[in-house]
Amino acid sequence: MSTGPARATAAHAEAGPDSDERRDRALLTRVAEPGDETVGRWLEDYGPAEIVRRLRGGPPPPGTSARRWEGLRLRAHGVRPGADLAAASTRGVRFVCPGDPDWPVQLDDLGPCRPYGLWVRGAPSLRFWALRSVAVVGARACTDYGVHVAAALGAGLAARGWTVVSGAAYGVDGAAHRGALGAGGATVGVLACGVDVAYPPGHSDLIRRLGECGLLVAELPPGSHPTRGRFVLRNRVIAALTRGTVVVEAEQRSGSLVTARRARDLSRVVMGVPGPVTSGLSTGVHRLLQHDAAAVVTDADEVIEMVGAIGELAPEQEVPVLPRDLLPPEAARVLEALPARAAVTVPQLAAASATPTDRVLVRLHELRALGFVGSAGDRWWLLAPVPRASEGCGRPSPQPQ
Repeated sequence: MSTGPARATAAHAEAGPDSDERRDRALLTRVAEPGDETVGRWLEDYGPAEIVRRLRGGPPPPGTSARRWEGLRLRAHGVRPGADLAAASTRGVRFVCPGDPDWPVQLDDLGPCRPYGLWVRGAPSLRFWALRSVAVVGARACTDYGVHVAAALGAGLAARGWTVVSGAAYGVDGAAHRGALGAGGATVGVLACGVDVAYPPGHSDLIRRLGECGLLVAELPPGSHPTRGRFVLRNRVIAALTRGTVVVEAEQRSGSLVTARRARDLSRVVMGVPGPVTSGLSTGVHRLLQHDAAAVVTDADEVIEMVGAIGELAPEQEVPVLPRDLLPPEAARVLEALPARAAVTVPQLAAASATPTDRVLVRLHELRALGFVGSAGDRWWLLAPVPRASEGCGRPSPQPQ
């Protein structure tokens, strides 16, 4: 009978997994691919010790094809998890299992697809850092706009005490990490390879800094290299680990959209930063906003309002107040009725504004004193520049006619 991840976690809540279970789970990270739902169900039904015993020479679990089981046994041959754990420890890498005090329990929401364990590099507590965390993801080949937005989000979130989680890839990921590091904040890189492998190679310095100043997290054991499928599987960990996911620039076929939709399926908050409609890198984000109920965000304060506690509100945006906004309604109506490039008489303006001539004259004198209009004889005209609600820009001052 299945015990389920939640029950397994509860069973280890006080003591955590013993050394044998830790070794067994470490072995599974070398044998099975991350997120293998079948292996996850075996763990629920039989536990790691029984699965490893069978891999060492026992019968396959019911319903397993001989070819698949033989493939797993070939991978298990010669694996020495104890040596892996010892070698990792000498390099500052620890293996965190379900039930450990440092295990982020929100990963249990993945059910049978949750990680068998996580290899972690860096001193801080993964569980503590993940409590207030946001994923910032997006295009690798992003524009300068995407780099700017991602870095600003990373810095702003970090400055407000939030952990920035991303995949350490080129483009948006790297910009978000650098923004958080530049602000002296917390950031976590979730890798599709071992935590001791610098991938992409061009980010070797960034990945080193993440290991020294932040955290590096991987499902794959040290020395493992990435594959295309492992990047996709890595995204589910980013989605589950955080309270919400922000997408900054993405084409319609993008791994970052996979992360966002997985976050949505896990009942996390999904957000997108709109971009230029002329850019192909905006199409994925805009589609997410239109069809996947993502929230529009433009800065870190708005992100925190979406994922934070009650009362963590973004400041109200200040709308510029123009001098004409302070005019009484009647004066504003007379001003609006003045043509942009011509001078008119009081009767003409009274008809245009539907205001009695005596009231028009009173308002014109007020507007002249405030610098809105000029006059000569019986004619009145606008003085430039006067922003008009319908035009949004100033107009040159007309000459009296």
